[in-house]
Amino acid sequence: MHRNINTIVLPLLLTATTSAFAQSAPIAKQLAGPPSEFSSMQSAKPIDSAIHSKSALLPIQLSNSAKGVWSWQTELPVDGDNLQMLVFSDNTENWNISMRSPAGFRSQPVDTLTLDSRKTSFGISDENYPADRYQFGQLAKGTWELSIESSNPGQQQGLLMISSDSPQRMLAYPSANGYVAGSSIGFVAHAYSEDRSLSSVNDVSINITSPDGSKLASNRMFDDGLHNDGSAGDGVYGGDFYAASAGNYNVQVVMRGSSNGLPFIRTTEHLVPVIASDLQISTETAYTTEHSDQRLMINLPIDSYSDAVKYRVFAEIWGRSNQNTRQKVPVSWVGGMVTSENGMLRLGLDTRWIASAQAVAPFELRNLRIEDPDHFITLAKARSMALTTPVLPESATRAFNGVVDQEMLMGPAPALANRGSGSRLLLVHGYCSGNVWGPVAGQFTGESIFMDLNQNRSHDQFAIRIHNFGSAYNSYGIVAHSQGGAAATHLYTYYWSGLDFASGGRLIQSVGTPYQGTALAGNLAAIGAIFGVGCGSNTDLTYNGAASWLSGIPSWARSAVNYYSTSFTDVWWRFDYCHLATDFLLSDPEDGTTERAYAQLPGAVNRGHKTGWCHTSGMRDPAQTTDSSRNSTMNSTAAR
Repeated sequence: MHRNINTIVLPLLLTATTSAFAQSAPIAKQLAGPPSEFSSMQSAKPIDSAIHSKSALLPIQLSNSAKGVWSWQTELPVDGDNLQMLVFSDNTENWNISMRSPAGFRSQPVDTLTLDSRKTSFGISDENYPADRYQFGQLAKGTWELSIESSNPGQQQGLLMISSDSPQRMLAYPSANGYVAGSSIGFVAHAYSEDRSLSSVNDVSINITSPDGSKLASNRMFDDGLHNDGSAGDGVYGGDFYAASAGNYNVQVVMRGSSNGLPFIRTTEHLVPVIASDLQISTETAYTTEHSDQRLMINLPIDSYSDAVKYRVFAEIWGRSNQNTRQKVPVSWVGGMVTSENGMLRLGLDTRWIASAQAVAPFELRNLRIEDPDHFITLAKARSMALTTPVLPESATRAFNGVVDQEMLMGPAPALANRGSGSRLLLVHGYCSGNVWGPVAGQFTGESIFMDLNQNRSHDQFAIRIHNFGSAYNSYGIVAHSQGGAAATHLYTYYWSGLDFASGGRLIQSVGTPYQGTALAGNLAAIGAIFGVGCGSNTDLTYNGAASWLSGIPSWARSAVNYYSTSFTDVWWRFDYCHLATDFLLSDPEDGTTERAYAQLPGAVNRGHKTGWCHTSGMRDPAQTTDSSRNSTMNSTAAR
């Protein structure tokens, strides 16, 4: 009876909590940490989140001949065994697909060449696009010709994705983690082979689709030492394009070449956020004002046409040694989500950090960066800035007891009046998701299911909605699936919530969360540009977006996360996968959405990897959220 009542009241509870939360924004934490974290809190290096491609995604565009037949042809390089092919279209039933071998024999219907062909789909959670999948055996290597003809094509556009067992790869990445409108966007690419065989590159180009879906340009990339490509002739290619307006750009890097005498083609698909901003740091000097007997506010003057705008801000604080004032010493880093007010950004600093470093004036800020809160794109930065401290509280010079407490890391906790009542366990879904926890809610106790179903949110937007839902409670732990794990981590890092007052076990537990991104995000955006966007593209789920987000997650927040990963059942005598379509892009082991390597959250608690479970329902093995054994463990060990 209790379960039925909980199910009935849940929609009412969600509505009530949402209404209450809409009246007040979450209270941001005033973050800080020790100098030992300086390196981990710096901006991510773009090359560390490069895409390593083993596939190619090619556009299909049928044209009408004089005889009323719609057709399209392309050269199809086959440089490896076990070729797989996906054809994306809303109406492939009327398409006749044929292939002609490198030897020039007569074209054959594609079905006569395959080991297996079937209908499938490609996507993340409930964001899926239909596709026809073809699996080939030992095709002759070389350049095939693929043709599509139809007398009634329905839709003239489509996409063709190919992949094989070839060791040839392309590595590509944008030269920055995000851009401001009115800037040039650069890309870098080079070829390599997993078996270290030599390859020759014939051509590299960038295809750009603007935020409104129109084709913007196709630009060549160069290995001439003049395009941020390193030295001339070193095999590294560089190129760029100009982004005049804000929005998400779909960028494809295309490389053609040969390896071991065989032609190859590889592509990478990138979702590049570009935002509009007029923000500038308006002075070379920041200053402090005393907030309490052991707390300072760092005041950073800015210029912007807009006020009351939220930013993610980080800076290092340096001072001079009280033993030798010529020696500069690191004090701490400070940061968090900060809302501009009257042309000022204000960061809190516990003066015990100054005491801990045994530092004295003059102080300075180093490696200051101001970012937007949804894509973590740097809008303004300063390598060094003077920090004047007219008055220092006595706590800054008092002997430090060596204990770093919660207030030093997060700032003052909000008053009890700002909190709800009772303790719960929140079950949180992921990106573009249905109610994945609903069918297994009976495996948890004291639970409430967060539901923002089939939606696309940035980590920050997602976190605020979890805060919204949980604001009715004094405390809670979280069990999360997929993006929900990153959103919960974001919430705990940047905002005060019921997570900060929970006790009794593991604060955040997640399964299948792509903490370091997923290769599917860029391809989904590219496919959506052709067939229409469902839930929408999400830059926080790309490799680059995830790396930028992680550069602001401190060690104390990571240590509160307990995560699990899964992958398909792997046996020697068959081809194993979670999802036939997404297997094209993901590196084993993976769960159909998240690769094990990118499910890792350094500094968090890895609770293990388990085979035989896939990311969501509809894949070959059961959905990872339905593992009753793991659910029992997460329930019994959860904080509330």
